[in-house]
Amino acid sequence: MKYALAFLSCLLLINCNRPQPRQPSPAPADSLQVDTAGLAAADTALTAIESKPVQQSRLDYDTTQWADIALLDSTIRIDMKYATTDNFVQEKMYDCGRCFLRPEVAKAVLAAHRELQLQGLGLKMLDCYRPRPIQWKLWEKTPDPRYVADPREGSMHNRGAAVDLTLVDAGGRELEMGTPYDFFGPEAHPAYTNLPDAVLANRQLLRETMLGQGFQPIRSEWWHFSYGKQNYALSDMLWKCY
Repeated sequence: MKYALAFLSCLLLINCNRPQPRQPSPAPADSLQVDTAGLAAADTALTAIESKPVQQSRLDYDTTQWADIALLDSTIRIDMKYATTDNFVQEKMYDCGRCFLRPEVAKAVLAAHRELQLQGLGLKMLDCYRPRPIQWKLWEKTPDPRYVADPREGSMHNRGAAVDLTLVDAGGRELEMGTPYDFFGPEAHPAYTNLPDAVLANRQLLRETMLGQGFQPIRSEWWHFSYGKQNYALSDMLWKCY
């Protein structure tokens, strides 16, 4: 019995002296630091991104009356010359360069562009719908009906049914057409033939492609085509800029 009691005493002593598992100490409150300044900056940046208008995704017009070419096909190049000073009046006439057309006209332009893409080419838009208030400004500068339509009668541009355009290659480079855009002279006439064969071929390709989609050319400008399948009213609609 004496030995048994001694053995139990040893077991109790060993158990009491065994090291216990250590629990992690809670971190002091002031050691848990949150970068509130960084979070605030990120939130401000995110808000700015979310609130910034994105032109290409905004349907800020009557879609039953108008189509924005850039939203139909982003591969169509847009270089609206009257949104720059690179035009015959050498003055910026549009606040920004958006290409609007009547929906049926826009679909015909899109069809022409896709036909050209099969040949590794495409269209570049130089002018589209032209608001009649802008037509008045052009008329005041050049009151010559050979080159600028009288705004009292209006033009096909003022109806959203005419386009000024040219051909580009797959890299967006313009093909040689013989004259610059807005060149007033016989060399710009589609019937003018004293040009290199390559230029004549480019003009013919543009003409045939547009004719195939219901457009008609005019006698004085190789770049101008009017849609002839439907009549449209004159418009004063001014598009928004961002």
